[in-house]
Amino acid sequence: MDTLTGSIERVTFYNPENGYSVVRVHPERLIRHPGIGRDGLATAVGNLPELAAGEHVRLQGNWVSHSKHGMQFQVEFCEQTMPATVAGIRRYLGSGLIRGIGARLADRIVAAFGAQTLEVIENQVARLREVPDIGPVRSARIAAAWQEQKQVKEIMLFLHSHGVSTNLAIKIYKQYGDEALAVVKNDPYRLARDIYGVGFKTADKIAQALGLPTDHPSRVEAGIIYTLNEMTDNGNVYAPRELLAERAAGLLGVGGELIPPALDRLAQDDRVRADVIPFPLSPIPSLEGKGDRGKGVMESATPYGQQAIYLTPLYLCETGVAERLHRLADARSLPYALPLPDPQLSTEQQSAVATALSHSVSVLTGGPGTGKTTAIRALIAAMDTARRPFALASPTGRAAKRLSEATGHPASTIHRLLGPSPSEGFKFNAQNPLPVDLLVVDEASMLDLSLANHLLKALKPGTHLLLVGDVDQLPSVGAGDVLRDVIASGTTPLTRLSVIFRQAAGSHIITNAHRINKGEMPIFEGASDFFLFPADAPEDAAQWVNDVVCNRIPQKFGLSPREIQVLAPMYRGPAGVHALNQRLQETLNPASPLKPEKLLYGQIFRPGDRVMQTQNNYDKDVYNGDIGSILALDPIEHALMVDFDGRQVTYDWSECDQIVLAYAVSVHKSQGSEFPVVVVPLVTAHYMMLQRNLLYTAITRAKRLCVLVGSRKAIGIAVKNNKVAHRYTALDWRLRVIK
Repeated sequence: MDTLTGSIERVTFYNPENGYSVVRVHPERLIRHPGIGRDGLATAVGNLPELAAGEHVRLQGNWVSHSKHGMQFQVEFCEQTMPATVAGIRRYLGSGLIRGIGARLADRIVAAFGAQTLEVIENQVARLREVPDIGPVRSARIAAAWQEQKQVKEIMLFLHSHGVSTNLAIKIYKQYGDEALAVVKNDPYRLARDIYGVGFKTADKIAQALGLPTDHPSRVEAGIIYTLNEMTDNGNVYAPRELLAERAAGLLGVGGELIPPALDRLAQDDRVRADVIPFPLSPIPSLEGKGDRGKGVMESATPYGQQAIYLTPLYLCETGVAERLHRLADARSLPYALPLPDPQLSTEQQSAVATALSHSVSVLTGGPGTGKTTAIRALIAAMDTARRPFALASPTGRAAKRLSEATGHPASTIHRLLGPSPSEGFKFNAQNPLPVDLLVVDEASMLDLSLANHLLKALKPGTHLLLVGDVDQLPSVGAGDVLRDVIASGTTPLTRLSVIFRQAAGSHIITNAHRINKGEMPIFEGASDFFLFPADAPEDAAQWVNDVVCNRIPQKFGLSPREIQVLAPMYRGPAGVHALNQRLQETLNPASPLKPEKLLYGQIFRPGDRVMQTQNNYDKDVYNGDIGSILALDPIEHALMVDFDGRQVTYDWSECDQIVLAYAVSVHKSQGSEFPVVVVPLVTAHYMMLQRNLLYTAITRAKRLCVLVGSRKAIGIAVKNNKVAHRYTALDWRLRVIK
């Protein structure tokens, strides 16, 4: 094999799924070879670790001639090394790889110590103070960053062959410190439990390489937990035992006889709970002794129904929500004087207000334009008249902002209402309830089981709770289907608004939303706010989306692309979220020599990019679905700053797997949000996701303009498909059987 040693000048392409990379390499020493371009750089390709500009590597492989791209170095082995020359050391330190050292400081350090620079940083760090502008604090920071980089590289030597990226290696080091390598080698499945971004499959690959038997108890248990987590990621609260056993055994490639003993061990450790859930239309069994179910030997299905296996936290959430809703409904209601009939309110709206005032728990549902917000305003007026404290909340920041603008009263996210405390959970809880007599939760279709449980814990007996939402929209992103289950239980007073008000009826967005909800095709003819750009192939749809967002809508309506949100049914494919984000980023925020950029977790981030938070982060006070824009990227401090509606949040590079590009987002992730303009690609290639409630949810996110890009056939498939994806939940049953 040939050897190519040098520093990475830039990463042209990186595939995070398999590590395939195209990099430009600056050879450490001057060599003459047809593969070295006029700029002195060579192109290297192959499955590589996630490299960064400035890193020093020793590559082994062969020079090959590519028909299109010319001579390339095909890499077989890659070793991340330290540079040996002064120029290489300067380039390495100045690349931003070591936190706290930029190009100018690197020049000064190398000027002071020359070829001994890395030896000084490694073993004589106090000498850094000899360099101008480096005092004790800065030298200590550089020493800590160097040690972290060194430890991460040691971990990477072990993890590289198992597909673990550099950024995940940094997370592993930060989680376990100097014990990181020992943890990885001795208990790789612990990574999947402790670290966001390390899944079972990565941990299993490491474990198998270490020689752990496929039938090892810890592997079987980890596989069961992974299977349960996959199901909860799809919205399920529990898994039917037989289905769980089948999927876990298939994932693990082991016999089904290993699953029951593993379930027993997990139950004894209280990592899972079991309960018997009635089959549809079965008699509802008694819940006597339900608090002890799941602790002990697992039984098979009984004549009453199927055995359900829960992750313990979700079992406690579901039983907790049912019991707390029951106690809230049974509590003595506060005496409110019902307001006089308001001629501006419909009979349905007046009923909704009266029900919310006379019942501790109630539900208000209805489609767009039916006056849910008007009813909320009337309820607020009644509370003001009675001089009773109340609060307005919604699951997402955008929904809360919209609720506040519509009612003229402050509204917040549920998380901020409860007061997140990373070390203690929430400030408001069962011991410290919210000081309100009425709580209105808007966009309640987005309310997942865990958040509902935290919210109900914080409501004192006698508090009135009104859940407001459109039950025909998609269910929550998180596990559960709280609003639909509460309605299905029949235990809570329900007001359904059905009359579309005249002003709303003039909007084709609202008219078509109701048509779609009734199984009718939308109307495009004569519409001024609802359009279709025909495209059959996904590639054509993607081109149209790019043109519509970047050119046509801004030119015709005078709107900025920042006011336009693309909502796609799927993530993969040419018209999926991932490909559309890359295309729109290239058009709206292209690379520039004057603009820093960083490849993190398979995504290129630049200042100005629109991004979305993908998980709740209580430390940063940002939550799943929050959308912001990148303000700055600091290659020296390894930090990225994002503006979320005026709040600046800083991310370490190792934390950037929490954010994704958001020029295009999935329809599911758009719930609770409203955008001036929505563009929705709909092609038959999306057939697996083409459902009526998905299309309905997508178009009701649009405030001024909705543009569909795709085929009438795809729209027809979505309109006709009224099958709501089934979720395994039992909240409706629990609400019915509680005495």
